[in-house]
Amino acid sequence: MNVLVLGGEGLSWADAARAALDPSTRLRADRAAMRAVAASRAVIDRAVAEKRPVYGVNTGFGKLQGTAIAAADLAKLQRNLVLSHACGVGDPFSAAETRLMVLLRIQSLLRGHSGVTTALVERLVAIWNAGVVPVVPQQGSVGASGDLAPLAHVALTVIGEGDATWRGRRMASAKALRGAGVAPRYTLREKEGIGLLNGTQAMTAVGILALARAENLLRHADLAAAMTLDALCFSVRPFDARIHVARPHPGQSVTARNVRGLLRGSAILASHAKPHGKVQDPYSVRCAPQVHGACRDAFAHVRDVLEREANSTTDNPLVFADDGDVVSGGNFHGEPVAMACDYLTIAAAEIASISERRVETLVNPDLSGLPPFLAKRPGVESGLMIAQVAAAALVSENKSLAHPASVDSIPTSANQEDHVSMGPIAARKARDVVRNAERVLAIELLCAAEALEHRRPLRSGPGVEAAHAVIRKRVKRLTGDRYLGKDLAAMDELLASGALVAAAESAGTGIVGLAG
Repeated sequence: MNVLVLGGEGLSWADAARAALDPSTRLRADRAAMRAVAASRAVIDRAVAEKRPVYGVNTGFGKLQGTAIAAADLAKLQRNLVLSHACGVGDPFSAAETRLMVLLRIQSLLRGHSGVTTALVERLVAIWNAGVVPVVPQQGSVGASGDLAPLAHVALTVIGEGDATWRGRRMASAKALRGAGVAPRYTLREKEGIGLLNGTQAMTAVGILALARAENLLRHADLAAAMTLDALCFSVRPFDARIHVARPHPGQSVTARNVRGLLRGSAILASHAKPHGKVQDPYSVRCAPQVHGACRDAFAHVRDVLEREANSTTDNPLVFADDGDVVSGGNFHGEPVAMACDYLTIAAAEIASISERRVETLVNPDLSGLPPFLAKRPGVESGLMIAQVAAAALVSENKSLAHPASVDSIPTSANQEDHVSMGPIAARKARDVVRNAERVLAIELLCAAEALEHRRPLRSGPGVEAAHAVIRKRVKRLTGDRYLGKDLAAMDELLASGALVAAAESAGTGIVGLAG
């Protein structure tokens, strides 16, 4: 069982993603951070006792901020906020995405600027550790004032309302909490409703998990490019380190180094080392360092943004215990995350786009010099013809999804919230485009593995051959047309598992993902 301590020196995006994906992980709040929570709470308690107007504590919300709330209604104000804002629609987020929302919300509260009680933080930790996962619909948030609707559904479970899943079953939150040994009800104190709802944790959670898949995508993109290059008897010279020193984008050099390592010792390369009439190869292979590298640098930027956001306080107003001040601001606005997720979407779409062009080169006899569609008996058999069509369809779908969500805005809350980020839409699109890109790369790896068979008995580099051997354990070479759906599904599973990259690395070929 892994234990992740929140609220300490900083939460890495990778640790957050691993915890979300591993239901056995347990959370613990840092003691110093809990003291900061208590200090910020003392500021709110004093403001309430002195009847000082504080937004969202003893006033209404949004356009209703000028409405004073009587002391007898302060707890009802927070409960009503949660109930009225739980307006999400559509299919629920995955369990991992929702678990990460809860984790990130705890991390945000532990920074000690939210004015909530330590009891609320302890309850959130207990809910996570008990394996109770709120049911949170995916649609209904515009990304300012943060992810109001999704986080309201998280808050429903906190107070014992709404639905949750426990031990794989969906049920009423109160029932799930009771079964898990957590008190089924909780009464929100002043500031705690808005302290749970204002924030960017839904879009950030989806973005972080999409990024985790994108890093895996990068490693497989370089592996696929290397396998395709050798299967086509193309040149490795465009991956010469000197070329990439001359244009020192960091990701470009990483991709070139990955591909050189994968092909080191290739007998196929040695067989055509001397000039053979063709001076330059198609861009989809020759420019892989430049394209994969640009995507790698984009992903690195997204990583930095999301990691900062994971360690930020994003609700409103903020409490500064050192001087006893409570200040309204706009940290809930999702623009940084929205733009980063749009960038992630564009980069993932490009990984898929260049991969599909390599697939076309592999199956097109005019470009590959190999049998049409890598079929055993071209004509009577179609071989991998429609695998390329599937890749093309996915790439075209990505083009539609890659339009930035963050360039849109629509006023809400009677024009009080007159500019919004659309960050949740950007994050969900990033997730979907990464998923499509995984499937395109799986198709390329399937085709490249088949093309390598036509170079036998020559062998590629140890890294490529190790990955090829893993593929052949799941997908046999073509001996004739067969139902390819199972093969594509098997390749998809291999890519998601990381088994191909692991095999290449076990052969002594490291494949760097996000550097730095």
